[in-house]
Amino acid sequence: MPSHDVSAMPAPAAQDDPLQRERNHLAASRAALTAMRADAEALDITDVTGNWVNREVLAGELERRIAALADLADLPLFFGRLDYLHEIGAEAGAAPADAAGSRFYIGRRHVHDATGDPMVIDWRAPVSQPFYQASPKKPMDVRLRRRFGSAGGELTAYEDEYLTEADPDAPLASALLTAEIERPRIGPMRDIVATIQPEQDEIVRTDVHTDLCVQGAPGTGKTAVGLHRVAYLLYAHRERLARTGTLVVGPNRSFLRYIEQVLPALGELTVAQSTVDELVAHVPVRGTDRAATASVKGDARMAQVLRRAVRSGIRLPEESCVVVRGSRRWRIPGYELAEIVQELMDRDIRYNAARAALPQRIAHAVLVRMEQSGEAPDDRVQDAVARNPAVKAVVKAAWPQVDPVKTVFRLLSDREFLAECAEGLLTAEEQELLLWARPARSPRGAEWSAADAVLVDEARDLLDRTGSLGHVVLDEAQDLSPMQYRAVGRRCTTGSVTVLGDLAQGTTPWSTPSWAEALGHLGKGGARVEELTQGFRVPAEIIDYASRLLPAIAPELAPATSVRAAVGSLTVRQGSDLLAELVAESGSALKQDGSIGLIAADAMLAEIGAALAEAGIAALSPGEETSAEARLTLVPASLAKGLEYDYVVLAEPSAIVAAEPDERTGLRRLYVSLTRAVSGLTVLHARPLPALLA
Repeated sequence: MPSHDVSAMPAPAAQDDPLQRERNHLAASRAALTAMRADAEALDITDVTGNWVNREVLAGELERRIAALADLADLPLFFGRLDYLHEIGAEAGAAPADAAGSRFYIGRRHVHDATGDPMVIDWRAPVSQPFYQASPKKPMDVRLRRRFGSAGGELTAYEDEYLTEADPDAPLASALLTAEIERPRIGPMRDIVATIQPEQDEIVRTDVHTDLCVQGAPGTGKTAVGLHRVAYLLYAHRERLARTGTLVVGPNRSFLRYIEQVLPALGELTVAQSTVDELVAHVPVRGTDRAATASVKGDARMAQVLRRAVRSGIRLPEESCVVVRGSRRWRIPGYELAEIVQELMDRDIRYNAARAALPQRIAHAVLVRMEQSGEAPDDRVQDAVARNPAVKAVVKAAWPQVDPVKTVFRLLSDREFLAECAEGLLTAEEQELLLWARPARSPRGAEWSAADAVLVDEARDLLDRTGSLGHVVLDEAQDLSPMQYRAVGRRCTTGSVTVLGDLAQGTTPWSTPSWAEALGHLGKGGARVEELTQGFRVPAEIIDYASRLLPAIAPELAPATSVRAAVGSLTVRQGSDLLAELVAESGSALKQDGSIGLIAADAMLAEIGAALAEAGIAALSPGEETSAEARLTLVPASLAKGLEYDYVVLAEPSAIVAAEPDERTGLRRLYVSLTRAVSGLTVLHARPLPALLA
């Protein structure tokens, strides 16, 4: 396809220069966006609301609207153009460019001029979809698709594809698309609106009611796809999701800091971000569990153990309840009270909802007797009876109040109580693993672990229903335990979910064996599973090398492929002085543009960091933003998941494997570390390589 880079060409007259005309349209679009923001800032909402509550809500909405209209100086407002064969109706939001058909500039947000005519169309609009989906075999009425190259927010080149004139069987090869994918990445993760591929676009535009699971090999863009799906859903269902809320759940704060700028760059500022640990932060986490203990605490059977623990105090009444009102005494026999309690137990509603219903049920039984005696009590009488001391005494004895923290504390510190609740569910050995080695006297002094906090969250939900959001994105999901899945699933019981992960990258002892099982724990057993196997970020030479590990770590998965054949992107070298080799290679990598990640086993970081410092090389920690002055990040292998760097220097693969409790987990950790590079990977080792890589 014809590509035009005029940076080195003499400047022709503006009317004869297509790129200059596009630059003029960009300048006009920027001016229009500035005017849109000024109009929003000038709005006076002082007298348009009836009360201060509505005024505060409207002011908040206006503030978010103004922020969303910010012009990002380092990015052009549009990255592509569509010329249709025929005119698109006015309802599509565009005016015809000429008699031949309509023209649309595709960008990150909608921009219109003073008369309301669109100058840039949001990439999420239906009319923009052919930019991602059209091909010579399926042109979708598109005559011309133009892609733009840019630098520093200015257009530098354009590339044209004449879809209706091209050979349908000829492969499409876009130099600008490749250049955008390979562009050096300094700073946090960028959006991919200019490079979304057809299979990714189909996932992004999946309906809001559909639960989706994306199994994606390294470099297939699953994280970006999940974030862009959120942006698309907020565009297509803004009113609904603004009311119910959206949430992105990541594996750790370093990962969330890396992705946090993607949605704001797309104009979406209201999406919350959290880790699972932050979602369930009901107790202060000060302790850690052994892998075997954490595995039992994360097992789905713990949900039933906790249910028994929460309901352990319920007792069927035996004594009668006598309610005195004036000169009359109303007696409800013990067997009838027991039937009421048993019915509430059998209905399996939340504990506190049943507890609130119990006095009303007893009061209703009293009112039936009143009516049988000729009285005509109303709702006020029933409420009064429900508050009667005799009724309250029955409720307190039969259905006592429960504190979720105290319940879990007792379960983990009281051997007899645990045995009672876990009978038939957990073995004696598993129960022994759950008991705290150093039990505290009270919950306040306990050394709660992250797995304990998940148990507390489950107990809280057994008492009162957890609030549900409209849509939740769960990234790096393969590392969650069944109980963690349940915790996330509670946040989207009435909404939808996008699950993102790669079974081959599971590195916890309780990592997901299959998506069907994981989705069942999440409460989304009917979710659609999509698989992304074509990589765009990781060069073929690197992904082929890493895929040598798949037979040992995930034999059921097909090896990923890559559209990028970057010959020479992989170097594997053995040396006797590993620290000197690492310092030298880091210095060489810094001579190139882009970010560098030096990944090593966690135990090696201090020694490597000291060597880098002695050589005068500054090293960042994961989550710290790279810049032109500081581009090298020292990454522990345990935190590498989800991160990307232009160049990766990987230290001592065998040490990464040996650091894990078993070889399979270690090889999975190594697989993750090997697939973080976008442009080049250098593997340095002094010890022998793992057998599959030798």
